[in-house]
Amino acid sequence: MKRDQIEMFATLDGLVLADHPYRKFEAVVDLCALAKPPAALYSDRGRPELGAGRAFRMLVLQFLEDISDREMERFMRENLAAKWFCGFGLSEKTPDHSFFGDFRKRLGTKGLMDIFNRLRVSLKAAGLIREVFTFVDASQLVSKFSNWSDRDKAIAKGLEKFNNETAPRVAADKQARFGAKNKNKYWYGYKEHASVDMQSGLVNKVAATPANVDDAKGLRHVCPDQGAVYADKGYCTAPAQRELKRKGCHSAVIKKNNMAAKNRDKDRWLSKMRAPYERVFSKRSKQVRYRGQAKVQFQVACTAIGHNLKRLVVLGVDKIPIVTA
Repeated sequence: MKRDQIEMFATLDGLVLADHPYRKFEAVVDLCALAKPPAALYSDRGRPELGAGRAFRMLVLQFLEDISDREMERFMRENLAAKWFCGFGLSEKTPDHSFFGDFRKRLGTKGLMDIFNRLRVSLKAAGLIREVFTFVDASQLVSKFSNWSDRDKAIAKGLEKFNNETAPRVAADKQARFGAKNKNKYWYGYKEHASVDMQSGLVNKVAATPANVDDAKGLRHVCPDQGAVYADKGYCTAPAQRELKRKGCHSAVIKKNNMAAKNRDKDRWLSKMRAPYERVFSKRSKQVRYRGQAKVQFQVACTAIGHNLKRLVVLGVDKIPIVTA
């Protein structure tokens, strides 16, 4: 049977399994409605455009599958479920790898954060993010960085030290910095700060900072507006406690061992409360996909959207109405 004869009897919808995860993603959130504000990025005149709705679906799918632009090009060409999810026909041509970078540039970090915040408002309106109990943490994001070759560049430039002052002068990513968990564990890159609603497991706020920004300073970007905040010892410092007080939040932060108010029984209980959420973030990729803080912010926001989409399916939510501006 010839290809055109096969397409007469086969439809793309019929070729995607009824219980496929992409069908569940499609049912729980209307991604086209979510991406409606950036629709003006593409004109309806001149040459045919894919449109912001389909482009945003492909962006979400790329982060859900954690694949590169070139891998995404092939994925869209060969995966029938991906074609269906992104609104392509069975024999319709899908974009090449250059399209994905072009869309990210058009959308920009501000445009993506607007979409993330719109989803966040919709989740709050649906009662899924309540900010009663919130888990806050920061995790490392490692930039592509060759210590030996960049160290050689530093020596060639006559730089005596290789630290946060000198590394940006020779490294490819000028905005990344060295960060450290302890004296034996350090990295060059960024930090992802996130707050998670503990009743639903949904990401409430997310931010990216250079790796040398401590957790307490990063808290101001992701601190909820109310409720109890559960966090590790990095947030027991005075600046973090002042930020929690300013927002009207109750501190459920583990204290350091040398603090006078340390209550070991209470802190063991707090650790058990935090453990399920720490496991979620420990499984994420720690590699930076792009260079520059704005682009890394784009990465963590898109990752958070993908996390929330999967979490809504796990929660068994039928449909989230998108709140219009």
